[in-house]
Amino acid sequence: MGKIEIYLPAMGEGVIEATITKWLITEGSEVEEDDPMVEVATDKVDTEIPAPASGVLKNIAFKEGDVPKVGDILAYIESDAIETSSKESAPEVEKDFKDVRKASSEYLSQKEEEEKKSEVMKSRTTEGKYLSPLVRKIAGTENISYTELDSIEGSGMDGRITKDDIMKYVSSRYSESRPLQDEKKTVKTETEKVSPEKQVTPQASAVTAEGDEIIEMGRVRKLIAEHMVKSKRTSPHVTSYIDVDITDIVNWRERIKDSFLRKEGIKLTLTPIFIEATAHAIRQVPMINVTVDGDRIIKKKNINIGMATALPDGNLIVPVIKKADEKSIIGLAREVNDLAERARNNKLKPEEITGGTFSITNYGTVGTLMGSPIINQPQAAILGIGAAKKMPAVIETPSGDSIGIRTIVYLSLSYDHRIVDGALGGLFLKKIKENLEAFLDNKVIEDLSL
Repeated sequence: MGKIEIYLPAMGEGVIEATITKWLITEGSEVEEDDPMVEVATDKVDTEIPAPASGVLKNIAFKEGDVPKVGDILAYIESDAIETSSKESAPEVEKDFKDVRKASSEYLSQKEEEEKKSEVMKSRTTEGKYLSPLVRKIAGTENISYTELDSIEGSGMDGRITKDDIMKYVSSRYSESRPLQDEKKTVKTETEKVSPEKQVTPQASAVTAEGDEIIEMGRVRKLIAEHMVKSKRTSPHVTSYIDVDITDIVNWRERIKDSFLRKEGIKLTLTPIFIEATAHAIRQVPMINVTVDGDRIIKKKNINIGMATALPDGNLIVPVIKKADEKSIIGLAREVNDLAERARNNKLKPEEITGGTFSITNYGTVGTLMGSPIINQPQAAILGIGAAKKMPAVIETPSGDSIGIRTIVYLSLSYDHRIVDGALGGLFLKKIKENLEAFLDNKVIEDLSL
């Protein structure tokens, strides 16, 4: 009987770690090949890791809530399926994770440097209780004294204070509405212990009143919040707007939607049409399909469009349509429906939410006319689609202008002003407008044969 090492696999581009959310089987239990063993979550997707062979699960190395890195051993399976030792197979597995671990190392080095810069407290309290860098950062921001930290009962290993422990304490402290004078004394006591060059300005804290409800952010919401703040800090955002007359598209879709549903088995929405027009515009203005790497600009070859999708719990996920410019309207419609459906049912694969080079968000589904979307890093731009509304508009004809009722949609493009200026952003929006308004002139719709 041999041992099979269960590694945390590569979970997609830029993903170097994952959180163990739930072990589906216990240590010592039998498992069949391909049965799900453990649920893991990254900042991009939740997924299950299946058993590579039948056997008995042994030596679980990471508990629920732990955050292993890609390539870490999660557990072992004792199995009759192999006779070789884990040492013999390890070099091959190590080779598979070489590039990922290199990227992980660079990322972690940068993260550790940032944590060192943000530390404003010592690593241990006056009673010797260990404080992790994250806990120290929160304590410094919230002006929590060492005495208060010593009073917190930690739920971590050896009674260590976890992030959840200190956040619960912060919530309870605010709800108790402690006297301002006591808070000032705490701030004074602690700042005296911190060298001036390491002091930071505390963030403003929310004040609660009687009847207010405190709702803890879920894991996904915390990650979304972190990404949004990071994007704003990384890129100087500029947003340009344009209006598009989609009357002909709306009328055409209304005319053929029933026959399309009968023939293809899926609904035809406006989304694949917007994606097709955007992908074509990226081919026309390729410098919008770029990313920044230090002082270099990387122009992406593939046009991979991410579409922001609302989930039942109110959060968002961005599945990616790879090589969108190579797909027909029917192909795009199929992929849009498939990805959206599986996103809502938490069935997306890691590779289906990575690799995006440009993103689209449709806030028009809730009636919003226009907005300023935040760039999905490390991309350079994101397109926002507003609600389609009937409006009075000037209709230009060779015989003169007239006023008519037209279906208008406002598009907004937020872009990274480090590498995309207003002229380029405006040109790109103009191309999308032209592509949409000339949609019925494109031969692509002839292929529908409806």
